[in-house]
Amino acid sequence: MTEGFDPKPLITAVFVPSAIFGIGQGAGAPVVALLARELGASVPVAGVVVALVALGAVIGDLPAGSIVARLGERRAILAGTAVGTVGVLVSLTAWTPAVLAAGAVLTGFANAVWGLARQSYLAEAVPIERRARAMAAFATMWRLGFFLGPFLGAGVIHLVGVRGGLAVQAVGVVLSGVLMARAPDLGRRTDAGTGERTHTSLGTILRRHRRLLGTLGVGSLLMGAARASREAVLPLWASHIGLDAATVSIVFGIGGAVDLLCSYPAGQLMDRYGRRAVAVPSLLVIGVAFLILPVADDLASLAAVAVVLGIGNGLGNGVIMTLGADTAPPATRAEFLAAWRFTHDTGMFVGPFAVGAVATLSLAAGALTVGGLALLGAACMFRFVPRYSPWPRRTLEQVAPAEPALHNITSTLGHVCVSDCSSPKVGDWTSSASTPPTSGR
Repeated sequence: MTEGFDPKPLITAVFVPSAIFGIGQGAGAPVVALLARELGASVPVAGVVVALVALGAVIGDLPAGSIVARLGERRAILAGTAVGTVGVLVSLTAWTPAVLAAGAVLTGFANAVWGLARQSYLAEAVPIERRARAMAAFATMWRLGFFLGPFLGAGVIHLVGVRGGLAVQAVGVVLSGVLMARAPDLGRRTDAGTGERTHTSLGTILRRHRRLLGTLGVGSLLMGAARASREAVLPLWASHIGLDAATVSIVFGIGGAVDLLCSYPAGQLMDRYGRRAVAVPSLLVIGVAFLILPVADDLASLAAVAVVLGIGNGLGNGVIMTLGADTAPPATRAEFLAAWRFTHDTGMFVGPFAVGAVATLSLAAGALTVGGLALLGAACMFRFVPRYSPWPRRTLEQVAPAEPALHNITSTLGHVCVSDCSSPKVGDWTSSASTPPTSGR
């Protein structure tokens, strides 16, 4: 247990709201395409409407940093809740596919602000030696909610029709926002000498962190593409081998349950063995699953692939959020995290479209392409993620004589952060009760 850190307030202020938010998302996600079809959209148009939620998140990622930096995490969550509520209500009352599309974009935009504010809050509130577990717990609660949401939504849909899923989502957005807004403000870094809050432009952030975003950020993008493609490739392949929709739902449920079981242990592994020890195996497992998918020709073999994908996805739970928090400079944390999240969300948006483009030639080729991208992402993560190890809480003066290597971090990302990204130096990590990054040895 970290001295002076009490995780209990995070339960009601962060983790429970995350589960409620996930319930709403899980209830609403399956019905967007169905509602689009009900409003007269073709199958391709309905698919585009679903993708617009991800597009809204990509659009919202970059301004979200300035919003959180200027308003603070708590007020940014309130703003995101307001926009998200409007977005869901627009979708709920939509009378044409175009109106539904507008609601989807608003919802995705709000999700970006909401998600960044929560991630920034945890990065600030939790000591680094417990950070991965906190991020993994946060993501696990969301996944638990997303897993349960369709069941709750199904009951409401049975009573009021397909829009019932969006009604559950609206309640989830409002309730989770109200609960998260109860979290105390942590206070933001101020500019030395002026006492005013500092704000950094997006252009400055991108220039300052261009090497990190162009190296580790590529791994983040590829992980996002591999994760999102699972939701497109698996059902398409199931249909290709002749399985019905109900059977596909069961296969997804099995994979989702395995994903959930692997989610929280991922955080413990990261805190104990480092981020690379989780990021690389996660992408390797996902890549192998996609590569063997073309040989799955019946229910049993497809279920086995779904389980392998669940293991890979669950194993990587929280790793992108944790890496972002690790590399974010404290003075511009929110702005950096916005640019960082943009890499992953762009991958999640582009991945399914890339699969669709390749699948016009061959669905098997689409699966193999995603598998190759996942393996490339694993190579990026292995090359650019630094190792972390648990350290006794010692001051810099005590550490420096015994371990001079701290002043010349030898992992690639260590060089990038210290020399190019204005990330915390060794003294920043050791000046508080936090665990510093070690060398790549």
